[in-house]
Amino acid sequence: MTEITRRFVEANGLRVHLAEAGDGPLVLLLHGFPETSYNWRHQMAPLAAAGYHVVAPDQRGYGRTSRPERIEDYTILHLVGDVVALIEALGERQAVVVGHDWGGPVAWHTAMFRPDLVRGVVSLSSPTGPRASRPPLGLLRARLGEGFYMNYFQQPGVADPVLERDLPTTFRRIMYGLSGEAPALIPVVREGTEPMDMFPEPDRLPGWLSEDDIAAYAAEFAESGFTGPLNWYRNLDRNWALTAAFDGARITPPALFIGGDKDLNVAVAGPDMEARMRAVVPDLRDVVLLRDTGHWVAEERPAEVNAHLIDFLKSL
Repeated sequence: MTEITRRFVEANGLRVHLAEAGDGPLVLLLHGFPETSYNWRHQMAPLAAAGYHVVAPDQRGYGRTSRPERIEDYTILHLVGDVVALIEALGERQAVVVGHDWGGPVAWHTAMFRPDLVRGVVSLSSPTGPRASRPPLGLLRARLGEGFYMNYFQQPGVADPVLERDLPTTFRRIMYGLSGEAPALIPVVREGTEPMDMFPEPDRLPGWLSEDDIAAYAAEFAESGFTGPLNWYRNLDRNWALTAAFDGARITPPALFIGGDKDLNVAVAGPDMEARMRAVVPDLRDVVLLRDTGHWVAEERPAEVNAHLIDFLKSL
C-alpha cells in the first residue's frame, strides 16, 4: 500500500505543511475553499501508484501552513509565488499543477505566469476565460447584488466568526449544500440572514462524506480559522489590477478541465464555458463534465477523477 507522509518545507517565506507520496514526475495538488490538503485523500495513493511524486500542500492561510496577517499578503502573485517556491523546495524543475476551486485559479495563473515550470495544468470546478473588462466585485454586485457571497466576504471580521461558530455544522452544510445531491442553491446572503443560512441541513450525509471527514476539516479550521482563507476573496479586485499586464495572454501548457454538471461554478460560467476556456487555453485537451456531480468532484467522484487525471498525466 502506498504510504502517505507529511512534513514541513520552507517556501516563499512560509512554513508549508504538505502531504506527499510516491516517486517520479512531480504533481502538485492545490485545494480550494474551505478545505486543506485533506481534499486530496482519494487521489494521493492512486496517482503515486501510477508513477508520480504527488504533493498536496495546505495553501497559504490554511491548515498547518503559515498564516500571514495582512490581507494584501494573499494576492494571486503571492499564491503563484508559493507554488513556484514549492517546486524549487522539493528539488524539482517542473510540475503538473492540479487545482480545485480556488486552487484552480492558482493553477491557471501559475501556468500563465511561469509556463517554463508547468508540464501540464488541470482545473477541477474552476473554469477560466478572458480577463474581465473591469474589476470583478463590481460586475458581481451588478449581476447578483451586494449579498452575493464573494461580495459579502469582503468586510474583515464579518463572515469569519459566523463560519467559525460551529465548525462541524459549517462543514456539514457547505459540503452537502454544494454537492450534486443537494437542491440547487443561490449563493446570496439575504438581508437579515447569515452565510450559513444559504445551505440546507442534510437529513443524512451523502455516501462520499463521513462524520470523520467533517471532523477532520473542523479540527484543522479550529486551529487555523477562516480569516486566511477569506483573505483570498478580499484580493479579487486587487488581483484584477495586478494582472493587467497579462490581458490577452494565453495559457500555453497542455490542460484539462474536470467539473460536475450540477456544480454552481459550471452553471455560472454558462453555455459558452468551453469556448471561453479555449479562447485562452489553446492546448485544452479535454473538458469533462461528470454527471450528477456537484462542486466537490475529487471527493464525490474519485474513481472517475483519478482515471481522467492519470490519462492526462500519461499523455504528457
